[in-house]
Amino acid sequence: MSLNATPSSERLHIGFFGCRNAGKSSVVNAVTGQDLAVVSDVAGTTTDPVQKAMELLPLGPVVIIDTPGFDDEGLLGEKRVRRTRQTLNRCDMAVLVVDATRGMAETDRQLVGFFREKHLPYVIAHNKADLLEQVPEPTANDLWVSAKTGAGIFELKERLGALMPKEDPNHRLLADLIEPNDLVVLVCPIDESAPKGRMILPQQMGIRDVLDAGAISVACREKELAATLERLGRKPALVVTDSQAFKLVSATVPEDIPLTSFSILMARYKGFLRTSAAGVADSVVLMAEGCTHHRQCNDIGTVKIPRWLRAHTGLDLKIETCSGREFPDDLSPYSLVVHCGGCMITEREVQYRMRCAEDQGIPFTNYGITIAQMTGALERSVRLFPEIHELVVGGKEASRG
Repeated sequence: MSLNATPSSERLHIGFFGCRNAGKSSVVNAVTGQDLAVVSDVAGTTTDPVQKAMELLPLGPVVIIDTPGFDDEGLLGEKRVRRTRQTLNRCDMAVLVVDATRGMAETDRQLVGFFREKHLPYVIAHNKADLLEQVPEPTANDLWVSAKTGAGIFELKERLGALMPKEDPNHRLLADLIEPNDLVVLVCPIDESAPKGRMILPQQMGIRDVLDAGAISVACREKELAATLERLGRKPALVVTDSQAFKLVSATVPEDIPLTSFSILMARYKGFLRTSAAGVADSVVLMAEGCTHHRQCNDIGTVKIPRWLRAHTGLDLKIETCSGREFPDDLSPYSLVVHCGGCMITEREVQYRMRCAEDQGIPFTNYGITIAQMTGALERSVRLFPEIHELVVGGKEASRG
């Protein structure tokens, strides 16, 4: 990923939904000004969600998602509908495209129900308005547009701009934990799984957040950490490490220097740190990753953490994995879900997964919390967050009682 590119997970995700042949793809192309989606008179042309990252005024960096018709039929149609429903979990807002010549169908009303159930801001775009004898006036949720003539498309984009959630200035990775001119040490291991020639997204985000806070970032590997701390001349305000180096880093960094991990910060940033802090391993564990990547021989999610979990618990744990957009709806076979930091998927999607686990009574934690617990660094790594620290300490006391 380019250092000047907005990550997909940090972009506003806008999903276009509706029945087959309502003109979803045509509306998507009209809104984006590009031939993003294949357009055809044949019903069901869009067979899988199609997405593209782009800049869209007045919204800024977005990901546009064109979905298959929700009224698709047959076994293949059921799979397309399932993928469309999964897409809802990562959208920040939705556009329901309705064929204005036919009016709202039962499927359209069902989609509106899903939007409301998921608290998803939405607008209904009644397409093919050029075929109507009289075009109705817009309402709070309804607009009449024509992808063919372009009528109403500007208004649709303005309406989406009005739906855009306001940015929370306190929603930061770590900038709220430091002061201007503070020194922050970022420990970034470089091993066989590190992307060649670049840094992983949480490390990039950490550096940028330190700069935004007017502080000073110093990056080093865990092997050079002791020498780095010795040569700084003053104590850093914070040390952030990759979770897999927790044991060495925790032993190296003096107790009076705050220490946490990129993964724990990412869990807080994505809104699932409190839930993560309550996870406990048992017998069948699901390792879930939000990204798909080429796995190395010592992969963190499929090799290292499973090995450490088995050694730490003394149990012959069964480990199953999922990655990318695939996440099981039924979590009943699992005793625990261990999720990555979620840097490559949206906050909404991570929280959806967390709620799925909570609703089914399955503990849900993340890589950073799990590794910190196994290395004995958990209590220290969450001291920066008093509410979470109290939860962790209280949990330990309860288990001893």
